[in-house]
Amino acid sequence: MLVSMRVIAGTNRGRRLYTPRAHHLRPTSDRVREALFSILGNRLTKSRMLDLYAGTGAVGIEALSRGAAHVTSVESDREALELLRRNMQICQIGDELSTRAQAVQQFLRTPDQWNAPYDIVFADPPYSDAEEFASLLSDPQSEDLLSADSWLVIEHATKTTLPMSVGRTQFLRRYRYGDTTLSVYSSPNAARL
Repeated sequence: MLVSMRVIAGTNRGRRLYTPRAHHLRPTSDRVREALFSILGNRLTKSRMLDLYAGTGAVGIEALSRGAAHVTSVESDREALELLRRNMQICQIGDELSTRAQAVQQFLRTPDQWNAPYDIVFADPPYSDAEEFASLLSDPQSEDLLSADSWLVIEHATKTTLPMSVGRTQFLRRYRYGDTTLSVYSSPNAARL
């Protein structure tokens, strides 16, 4: 395990986070995380966030550091979960971050575990699975996952084109950062960018 990422802003600003040695894990870079939170702006304050494919937990920890009320992180990889738990300890995070040690598909099929609705859903699926993930959220049952004015942000490869709607959310804007893109969707009642 290496320590090379950091919390960018907020109450845990500057704290170093553990990152994986495994090549199959691809943490969201500092640059893309900073862009994500710039996009979310004041929406983050006191929000309930769902972090799918959470990896080391850097996005959820950053969200809490910047004022989110609660984060639910879903991750199935054992190494990533170990790092996530270590990073929670480093940042002295308790009940405000819940972890679900399971595959995202399984989590989405078990609404009793959701702790929903969420104001912000962030998903960083393996780049090869981004389109499949978008179709998972199109299941009518997933509508209960989102609050009436929620935003969905999907991190994916720039070369991947996602649909114009995911579930009940509509595409708002795409932000490109080299090989990585953030696609932002919102519920019909959500404030626009």
